[in-house]
Amino acid sequence: MDNKQCTIKFRVPGDEKEDMHTILRGVFDALNEKGYNPINQIVGYLLTEDPTYITNYNNARSNICKIDRDELLQELVRCYLFENT
Repeated sequence: MDNKQCTIKFRVPGDEKEDMHTILRGVFDALNEKGYNPINQIVGYLLTEDPTYITNYNNARSNICKIDRDELLQELVRCYLFENT
């Protein structure tokens, strides 16, 4: 296969886990402050990718859309399996 036809994923080094944690915590706090069940709302968003599960309060909706959903799910499963033993 010709290299011109391949897609290369480029990542800028950084603390992506910390960014995800900060954003997710902010979304959690915003949902909680607005009286929603944050866990249920975040799970709804993760399952459907429908941003209306997330409040606009404190820019939570736009912030959660900055996170790659697949990477977040991978990290959540990794943490559940390996950091909660």
